Amino acid sequence: MKTEFKTYTVEEICDGFEYNELEGKGLYGLAGQLTIQPEYQRNYIYADGKRDVAVIDSVLKGYPLGLIYFNKVEEGRLEVLDGQQRITSLGRFLKNKFAVKINDLEQIFDGLNDGMQQKILQTKLLVYICEGEGEHAEEEIKEWFKTINIVGIPLNHQEELNAVFSGPFVTACKAEFSNSQNANIQRWESYVKGPANRQQFLATALEWVSKGNVDGYMSAHRRDDNINEIKTYFNTVIDWVDSKFDDVYDEMQGLNWGELYERFHNQAYNHSELSAKVYQLMHDDFVTNRRGIFEYVLGGCQDTKLLNIRLFDKPTMRKVYQQQTDKAKAENVSNCPYCAIGHDANRQRIWKLEEMDADHVTAWSKGGSTDISNCQMLCKTHNRAKGNR
Repeated sequence: MKTEFKTYTVEEICDGFEYNELEGKGLYGLAGQLTIQPEYQRNYIYADGKRDVAVIDSVLKGYPLGLIYFNKVEEGRLEVLDGQQRITSLGRFLKNKFAVKINDLEQIFDGLNDGMQQKILQTKLLVYICEGEGEHAEEEIKEWFKTINIVGIPLNHQEELNAVFSGPFVTACKAEFSNSQNANIQRWESYVKGPANRQQFLATALEWVSKGNVDGYMSAHRRDDNINEIKTYFNTVIDWVDSKFDDVYDEMQGLNWGELYERFHNQAYNHSELSAKVYQLMHDDFVTNRRGIFEYVLGGCQDTKLLNIRLFDKPTMRKVYQQQTDKAKAENVSNCPYCAIGHDANRQRIWKLEEMDADHVTAWSKGGSTDISNCQMLCKTHNRAKGNR
C-alpha cells in the first residue's frame, strides 16, 4: 500500500459538504472529490449533542483531532477511510445543524464572531492518503480499514461485515434498516434491540433470513440491488409476532423472533388465550425469567425451565427436611417419600439434606404454589424422574 501525507484546512475538506438528514450521513467534501461515507463505512453516530460538540470544542481549544485517512479510489477521487465521524461533525456545524456552548451561550456557526469562524475554518487536519496496489487493492484497503478502527469506538461485527461485503446489497440494506428516519423504526424497536445507526436492525434481519449464516448470505447477495427477500422475511416475522400477542412488553425486545417464527408459525393459536396466559405469567411472582414466557406459551406451556420458577428458600427446605426425616425415622422408612414406597435398597435410607431437592407436591404449572404447604423433599434421583408431573 502506498501512502502520502497531506494537510488540509477544515474549510478545504468541508468545501461542498452535503449532509443527508434522511439517511443520517455526510456525502461529499473537498469540492466533490471526497466521498465522506462510502459503502463500507458505518453510519454517522456522533449526532448526540456530546461527541459532535466535543469535536468543535477541541478545534476551538486548539486540540489535535488526530490522524485522518483517505483512500485514493482513482485520480481526483478520494473516500474517507477513517475520520468520517469527525469530518461530518465539522461539516454539520458549518451548516448550522447543531450548536455549541460558548461563554454559557448556545451558538451555531453563523452566530460566531469572525475570529472564531476563521479559527475553525483554518484549522489544519492531518491526513494520510492510502492507495491499494495490484489486483488485491480492495481487500488491502478494507483490511487496513478494520485495523485502524481498532482504536476509538470499535466497529461492531455487523459494521465489519458491511465493510467486507460492501456493494449494492449492503447499500440498499442500510438505506432500509439503518435509516433512523424510517417510519417503521418505532414498531421494530418493540422486538429488536439496538439503534439503527449501529446496524442492529440490519444485523437482526440478516440473522433471521439467513437462519444464522449471515456471512454466507451476504457473500451470495453482495452484487444484488434487490433486497425484497430480506425485507419481506423481516416484516413477515414482525407481523407474525404482532398478530399473536395483544400487548407489547419490554421483555420482547431482543428475543430471537426469527427462530421462534420458524418453529411455531405453522401452529394455530387462539391469540386471546395466548395473550391472557402471557399476562398471567408476567404478573406471577414465581416466574423469574420473564423473557422466556413467550417461547413457553408458544410451545404449549410445557417447558417450565424457560421460566426459571423461583425455588423454595433454604429455611423452608431445612424445615421440611427435618419434619420428613423425624417422621421417617419414627416409621423406619426413607425420608424420601418415593423411596419409602419402593422395593429397592433405599426403602429405609435416610438421605442427607444436601442429597435431596425441594419439590412442588403439586407442580407449579398445574397451579401449585411455592410455599411450605406445597413443598416436599425428594432424593435427587426421584426429583429428576418426577419432572413436571
